[in-house]
Amino acid sequence: MLFWIISALLTVAVAVVLLLPLLKESVAEPDDDSGEAAVYRDQLRELERDKGLGLISAEDADYARAEIGRRLLSVSAGKPQADAAKAVRKSRHPLAQAFVILCLPAIGLGLYLLTGSPGTPSAPLAERLENPGNNLELLVAKAERHLAENPNDGAGWDVLAPIYFKSERIGDAELAYRNAIRFLGPNPARMSGLGEVLVAGNGGIVTEDARSAFEEALRLDANNPRAEFYLALALEQAGKRAEAKAAFEKLLAASPKQAPWVPLVSQHIAANSGEAPAAAPAAPGNPTEAEVAAAQDMSAGDRMAMIRGMVESLDAKLKQDPKNFEGWMRLVRSYAMLKEPERAVGALKDGLATFPADGAEGKQLIAMARELGLPVEEALK
Repeated sequence: MLFWIISALLTVAVAVVLLLPLLKESVAEPDDDSGEAAVYRDQLRELERDKGLGLISAEDADYARAEIGRRLLSVSAGKPQADAAKAVRKSRHPLAQAFVILCLPAIGLGLYLLTGSPGTPSAPLAERLENPGNNLELLVAKAERHLAENPNDGAGWDVLAPIYFKSERIGDAELAYRNAIRFLGPNPARMSGLGEVLVAGNGGIVTEDARSAFEEALRLDANNPRAEFYLALALEQAGKRAEAKAAFEKLLAASPKQAPWVPLVSQHIAANSGEAPAAAPAAPGNPTEAEVAAAQDMSAGDRMAMIRGMVESLDAKLKQDPKNFEGWMRLVRSYAMLKEPERAVGALKDGLATFPADGAEGKQLIAMARELGLPVEEALK
């Protein structure tokens, strides 16, 4: 009952606030006739002054006074009496007032009945936490209160971690998974869950920490398709398309035909099928088989010169064809490995000009640059 009373009072308060501007009275501007009457009154005073000074005779003064009085009466007494009421005019908006008074409370009540829980009995928060029923938010709040009192309860963190992840509370999910692993030890589900959280927190990029988590999950359970998928994805994001394709094909071969991940795996196999094993030309910046064979007999200095030449060649080709995403990934990584951070940042900036930072490819470029320790902020200016 108290809830409905408070709701009614709040509704009335809101209605009053909205109605005040609609009921506000506006004062009308004075008529021009009032100024004309003042002129005639001034003339009467001047007439009496002139008569007292002997500037006008009594007969002329009486005649002039009668004429001025007639004009004054025609201005003031000739106006309808209702004109006095026009000094104050009310600005009324009947439709708007009706909407505020009738429709606004009705809409609010309808929305509450549609989305609220009017049949839920009132109860203190502590009592509701003791009996949360199917209310997920209360279940999470109860678990959080329990963990605040028992932070070493690994089972509680283990239950809460996937709920946080599904609720897109990525930071809380990572903390929960790490606590569950710390208190209960690693298992395939916890390590795969931690890896997925790390990937989600880095815009879909399989970072080094995420890759380590998936590798540990695969070590604990060799038949772990989720870990296999992300490890294959890590190879794809690193530009190792042939290895990524082989990993995805291995996963597809070991998966049941009706598995829900089969279509996605097939897509990645098709995406990584651009490079033929032998006959296809090398990707921009990659050494040919002849160059690899020749490099075996080179000195360290000559080999470094050859590498720099390939990187410069890749840089030039990307300026001509900037839509090569894999090329930008390779170029940024190459300059970073050559200890040329300024050129790496420049390449990153050029790559982001074609693949914006808010897109999937741009996020991959930024994530890789962060892993390489590059000052990404300079490229984003």
